[in-house]
Amino acid sequence: MPTINTNGINIYFEERGSGEPLLLIMGITAPGSVWEKHAEYWAKSFRCILVDNRGVGKSDKPAGPYTSLQMAEDCIAVLDHLGLESVKVAGVSMGSIIAQQMAIHFPTRVKAMVLMCPWARCDNTAKAIFQHMMDCKARLKPEEFSVYIQLLIFSKSSWDNEDFHAGLLEDRKNAALDPNPQPLIGLEGQAAACISHSVLEDLKSVNCPTFVLGGEEDIFTPVWMTKEVAGAIPNSDLHIYPKSGHAFHWENLIDFNERVDQWLKNSTA
Repeated sequence: MPTINTNGINIYFEERGSGEPLLLIMGITAPGSVWEKHAEYWAKSFRCILVDNRGVGKSDKPAGPYTSLQMAEDCIAVLDHLGLESVKVAGVSMGSIIAQQMAIHFPTRVKAMVLMCPWARCDNTAKAIFQHMMDCKARLKPEEFSVYIQLLIFSKSSWDNEDFHAGLLEDRKNAALDPNPQPLIGLEGQAAACISHSVLEDLKSVNCPTFVLGGEEDIFTPVWMTKEVAGAIPNSDLHIYPKSGHAFHWENLIDFNERVDQWLKNSTA
C-alpha cells in the first residue's frame, strides 16, 4: 500500500498512467479516488498521482484544526518520497487552496497548476457554509449528508436531468455503504483549513502557468471567488462553465477532461 509518513501522520496515494507527473488534489470530504473519471483520461498522457488528504480516505485523520499550508506540506512530502522535483498540479475546491499554497511556498516544485472552483479568502457566507457542513455531518446519516453535499455542488440543470438524477440517488445509497467514511473529526480539520485560508495578496507572487476554472451557477464557492483568484495570479487563464455548479467538471466531463488535458500539454513555465 503506497503510504508515507510525514508531519507525524500517514498519507496515502495512488498512481495512474505514465509520462509527465501530474499531482491531483481533491476537495473537502473526498478521497483521491474521486478523481477517477478524470485520471482515467489524463493517465493516457500523464503520470497521475492521486492523494488522500489528511482527514479522509486511507490517510490518517488526526484532530485538527488543519491548515492549507500544512496540507500542502503533506503533498510536498509525497513528491519527495517519489523523487519528483517539479510537477504539474490540479486541485479542486479545497484541493485548489492546497495547490495555491504549494505555488506560494514551494514555487520550484510547481511547473503549472489548474485551480478548479478556488478561493483566496472566505467571506462570512463561505465560513457559514463550512460551519453548517460540520453541523450537518454531526447530525445526519451518511446518505442524508450526501444529499446536502449534492445540493451544494450540482446545478439545476443536473438535478433536472433524469439520468444524472438517477446517478445522484445511487451515490446516496453508496454513501450509506462506504466502508471507510470520513469521520467528523476529519471533516472538522479540513473545514478549519478552508475557513482560515487567506492568500489573496500572496497570489501576486505566483509565477507558474495557471488555469483557473469555475461554474457560473456555483453556490458553494461562487464565481466571484474564481474570478478573484484568476485576477490575482499574473497572466492566468480563466474559463467559466455556463449553467454549471461547483461540480462543473462532472457536469461537463468530456469537455473538461479534454480542455484541461490540452492546457496541461501546452503549459510551460
